[in-house]
This record gives sequence, C-alpha cells and structure tokens, in this order.
Amino acid sequence: MSLIQGRTGDWEVVIGLEVHAQVTSKSKLFSGASTEFGAEPNEQVALVDAAMPGMLPVINEKAVEQAVRTGLGLNAQINLKSIFDRKNYFYPDLPQGYQISQYLDPVVGPGEVEVDLEDGTSRTIRISRLHLEQDAGKSLHDQDQAKTLVDLNRSGVALMEIVSEPDIRSAEEAGAYVEKVRSIMRYLGTCDGNMQEGSLRADVNVSVRRPGSDFGTRAEIKNVNSIRFIRQAIDYEAQRQIEVIEDGGAVDQETRLFDPDRGETRSMRSKEEAHDYRYFPDPDLLPLEFEQSWVDAIRETLPELPDRKKRRFIADYGLSIVDARTLVAERETAEFFEEVTEGRDPRISANWIMGELFGALNRTDTDIARSPVSAGQLGRLIDLISDGTVSNRLAKDVFEVMFETCDDPEKIVEERGMKQVTDIGAIEAAVDEAIANGAAQVAQYKGGNEKVVGWFVGQVMKATNGKANPRAVNELLLKKLDG
Repeated sequence: MSLIQGRTGDWEVVIGLEVHAQVTSKSKLFSGASTEFGAEPNEQVALVDAAMPGMLPVINEKAVEQAVRTGLGLNAQINLKSIFDRKNYFYPDLPQGYQISQYLDPVVGPGEVEVDLEDGTSRTIRISRLHLEQDAGKSLHDQDQAKTLVDLNRSGVALMEIVSEPDIRSAEEAGAYVEKVRSIMRYLGTCDGNMQEGSLRADVNVSVRRPGSDFGTRAEIKNVNSIRFIRQAIDYEAQRQIEVIEDGGAVDQETRLFDPDRGETRSMRSKEEAHDYRYFPDPDLLPLEFEQSWVDAIRETLPELPDRKKRRFIADYGLSIVDARTLVAERETAEFFEEVTEGRDPRISANWIMGELFGALNRTDTDIARSPVSAGQLGRLIDLISDGTVSNRLAKDVFEVMFETCDDPEKIVEERGMKQVTDIGAIEAAVDEAIANGAAQVAQYKGGNEKVVGWFVGQVMKATNGKANPRAVNELLLKKLDG
C-alpha cells in the first residue's frame, strides 16, 4: 500500500481516471468533415458541426468499430445496444449548446487492464465503461485583445471516454495506467495517443482518506495532457487535500486545473453531478444496435496485444520481465526487435536496441519508426560482431556512423578500415611491446595487482587503433605475464 505521511498520520490517495482518446478516423463522429491535425481555423467544419438549422447527425460506423475494437482490447463487455444522449452543458465552443455523449447505456461496459509498476509488480485496474462522444471546439484567447475567437475544427471529432474505477492508489500507478491504455490503443490502431496534439488527455479524480476508511470528497483535475503532468498533479492535489483536512477544513467537490509552470492545481468551478447535465436520449439519433457476429469479426482482426506479447518474449526469447516490458511498450519497437533477433541471440539484440539505439533516438528526439538505422542493418551489425569482423567496441563506432549516414555496416567497416585485427602475430607484437614498455606495471602484476592488466590492454588497443580482438589480447597478455 502506498501511503502519504501527514502531520497527523498516514493518508491514502484514491484516484480514478477519465481518459479522452481521439478515435483514429478520417472523419468526425456525426459528419464527414476531416479530422486531420494542423488545418487553419474553421477549415474542417461541416454544417452539422456548426449546428446550422435543419442539420442532422449521422453516425460514423468506423468510429463505432474503433470503440468496439478498443473495448475488446481492454477485455471489456461489448453492449450490442447503446444510446446516445444529450449532455446539456454550455460549451462556448460547441454551437448546438449540448454535447452528444452516452450516459446510462454506453457502447462498452466493464473491463480491466494490467499495469506494470517500476518495482516489477503488476496491478489490475478495473474499467467501468467506454463511451463515444463528440469533442468541443477550441476557444482562442490570445488572438485578439478584446475578443475570444472560436475554432470549430475539433467540434464533433469522435472521442472515446474510458472511465476507470477508483482503483488507483498512487501517481506512479496512474501514469502506468495511462501508458498501458495508450499502448493498447496504439497496438489496435484506434488512437494515435499523441498527447501534444490533443489526441489523448485525462481528467484526474483525486481524493484522500485514512487507510481503510470510506472514500473522501474528490476533486477533478481537467484536461491534463501529459503523463508527467498527471503524476505531478496527483502529488500536488493529494498533499493539498491532506493539508486542508489536517488544518480543520473540508475538501470541496470541485473541478480544478493543473498549472504545469507552477506545478500546482487551482480551482475552476464547483463539480457538477450527472443530474445537473439533464441527460436525455438524443431525439435525432436512433439507438445504436449491432450483431454479435459483427463484434466477433472485429475480434478476429485483433493483433497480439502487449501483455500477451510480453509473456511470449519472456517464454520464447528468455528475456527478463523488465526487458520484455520495455520492448513491447510500443508496437513498432516490438516489431523492430523481432526482426533484429531473427536467427540471432535475443538478449544481444535487446541490449543493442535498448542501449545504443534508444540512446541515439532519445538524443535526437526521434521515434523508432523514423530510425535512420533499420532493423535489418542493426541485425547485420550484430552479425559482424558474431563472426569476429568487428569487436563490440568498434561496433559502437560503426553504429554511430550508421545512425548519422544511414549506410550499411559492411560498407562502413570496409571503407573506413574498421575490421578487427585477428592476426595473432600482429597482436602478439603489440603485447610484447606493451610488456617491454611497462616494467613497473609488470612488477605490480607479479606483486598480486591483477587490475593492472587493464593498463596493458589499453596499450595494446592504442597500438592497434582499437582493432585488436579483445579475447586474443587478454589470452596472450595473461600467458606472457604468468610465464
């Protein structure tokens, strides 16, 4: 149990998350307008998105399919009949004056996900529902000193709202939960998970209680758009609520915003209850009904998802739990690994991907899908190590050139003279020279200082421009020093 130490004792934080994920679809939930990111303001607005008189919504079948697909990936119940409701709430950037959403009868019911924690353990987090709803537009406050402008490009964009049960007990668990849900959707192709572009954001419900007691009053932190900010917001809000209670006050049920610059939450408005929205079935939309056979057909198209892939990587490739988790977090990374390791040692392949490749990608802010080094090229570099063409140390130099130039490893090794020296005669000559020039180090070795061997290895490598076979160097050195 993760507890927070207050002035008056221990506290437990209780967290529930509402993840808003933009459906991967070329058109909006109820119109044919484009959903492409980056368009000029109000360029992607159909008449129904602007709530023009007489315009009726028409359901996007692809969006429904994506919601069902996501529900199956979340091990959730699929409801063959669901209903769209009007959520009556004033959105300045939603012209019709209400949001079309789902309330009592969502398209997806209870499910669950397994989240992986940093200490190697896992926890199951229950999901209460997934429903479809339309997004609002965007109010622009910085374009005019006296006016607020409205961009309706996002008005009507299809969202999946994935609601967890209040099962999360720490900021770490919350971050891991969002990462897992995001990963599943990216595997499924139902949401690109790009939080910077607004494709994924979360409302975070936070309350605190004494361990084992009833739930406390919760505050909802709206529209948090990064996993790091989710964790920071939870840590701050939990501490704030504890201080309020320990000072003799009571936590208000309210909606708050997270300020990433200050690292704090601030009050936005009192929190509404469901009845305040006056939900009722949308009279312009019939109940959404489909057959079980349609759901079964979608199920047949599901890819191997992260949890199953992780178990297979551990069983088939002998990877550690930590390495397997890292490699399956993104579908592209898992596929890259499987291509690299085909016919090769899986652990060596994993080490090169998580070491040199990840390091270079992070350094250049590049994702693996745009890696200058292909899986085939990295695999062939590993082959050059295996057959003794290059040493591990030289291979790292070759990799850096590959990453910079996109050239094949064989070409780089040949053109730059980076082949490993395996000629025993040449290596022996360098060893003899190092021993001859290191009388003091020889005396240290004879006196029991075995660490000084590293000095001799360094001298030999320097003399051979780092190309000498390390194993041959060590064998010859020990033979001559002990002789």
